[in-house]
Amino acid sequence: MSLFSAQLHPGRALGFLALGASLHDILTRLKAEPQRFPKLNIMYDPRNPVKRPVVIDLPPNGLRLRFDGSEQRLRLIEITDFTKNHIFLKPANDKERDLLRPPAQGEAYDSKGPTFRHIYQRFLGPTYDGEFILDNDPSKPIGTYVLSYPGVSFNFAMKNSDYRTDKDVVSLLSSAIPFAMAIFSGESWAQARGQLWTEVLPSIKTFTPLAKGKDVVPDEVSLVKIHGGGKLQLFRKWTSNSFWITLGDTTTQQLLTELGPPNAIYRKNDQRMYIHKLRTASNTNARPSSDVLKRMDDLALSDTDQSSHGSSAGYDSSDEAVEDELVTNVSGECFWNYFYLGFDVLVSTPTAPSQVPPSQTADSGIPEVEIKSTSADRQVATKLILHSNVPGSYPFNRHRRCRWEIPYLSKVKPELIIDSETQFPNIEEALREEWRSIYASEEEAKQKQRGMVLNRGWGDSPGSSCELLGGWEESGTATTPGIGRKFDGTEESTTTLYGFPGLVFEVLKNGYVSSVTVF
Repeated sequence: MSLFSAQLHPGRALGFLALGASLHDILTRLKAEPQRFPKLNIMYDPRNPVKRPVVIDLPPNGLRLRFDGSEQRLRLIEITDFTKNHIFLKPANDKERDLLRPPAQGEAYDSKGPTFRHIYQRFLGPTYDGEFILDNDPSKPIGTYVLSYPGVSFNFAMKNSDYRTDKDVVSLLSSAIPFAMAIFSGESWAQARGQLWTEVLPSIKTFTPLAKGKDVVPDEVSLVKIHGGGKLQLFRKWTSNSFWITLGDTTTQQLLTELGPPNAIYRKNDQRMYIHKLRTASNTNARPSSDVLKRMDDLALSDTDQSSHGSSAGYDSSDEAVEDELVTNVSGECFWNYFYLGFDVLVSTPTAPSQVPPSQTADSGIPEVEIKSTSADRQVATKLILHSNVPGSYPFNRHRRCRWEIPYLSKVKPELIIDSETQFPNIEEALREEWRSIYASEEEAKQKQRGMVLNRGWGDSPGSSCELLGGWEESGTATTPGIGRKFDGTEESTTTLYGFPGLVFEVLKNGYVSSVTVF
């Protein structure tokens, strides 16, 4: 195993591990370098995976990374073993400084970490008085002394009886070795920990060391508002800008302008739901109504298809292949996979979008398409699949997390924001109330809104090398411990599809939405 060596950027990054980076980006990078990162453990709370922190533990590298649950952004970098990595500081117009100098090849470390004196005198320099934190268990005689700098802190074990505000802690701890180091956004750990999981972090694109040599790409999409009637508003992160996708009208050229080229293109070929259309037709004397056929078709296209959940054999993600496909594909349905934005777009010939929600009025501020093309064979966006990237789900880490919101349901449930962090029973209740008027009876509504079980494990493997370990707990003030779970590719592979006008939800056993298809 090669030693992880990284430059410290206080308050911003440790090497390529930048605060604010997405869980998908970091995990993809770690898995791409198995020689440097031979083992990683992912820990999360299976009962509340989108609101509680997600943790990546790297025992061979002495690192631990903490992400918030809702946005899945890196919020805290912890060093738990200084002998398993090489951290250095490179001040402007000065020589490189080692936190702990690596031993010569074949030799062992003569210390378990840097001393308080080395940190305070040579590595980072003097700082203000630190903070003493008592253990959660008041009966324990040892607490933690936190030596803080802007964006960096070091934790030292210290007896409760040794600490007093009038004592010279610098002299007392001069030879002490920290048991942990943290990199965070903030002036000090005392100031940062109160807003650790909610602070708006700066764009990674503004961080020069990581931006060098990178292609210019659009800002990521931070939120998708689903307005109904095939209209979606996509908001850019770190800006006030947004743009609209109108299903059935937004062309491939407009997609390329706003989103750039897709990461991959997938030919839709899954017909596993087709039998339901045939059964519906055979069980009636007359031809089934168009809305029944449409509902089954939309459940089918919610995509059980392998748009993003299948093996890589179904698509080609090389840049050359994507560019060739964009040029040569002039007919036929295909998915444009935007893994780093968190969604897929079904591109096909135009189809009519779903009906407008009953509560949505003409003065709601939703723009209309000013110029509509009448060409029947033009390629347009007809469906969007928004992925939640829920830890423990079958497609975990195929896409980054895409957050979404359904604004028109606020009229039905004014006390509740219906979004990607809402459990499906609450979403279902609001949608049933919204669409109650379009059904002839309550029985008809229940019949059309019943769930359909899907098992994604009966096919290709998840293709993930990450290990979700169970039975972990820890102490400390950084986070509240969660519950780990081992993921073997089958445990969370069974989901349930629920269809409503314009929407199909794929729901996990814990009640959270794994993906939502908008049509």
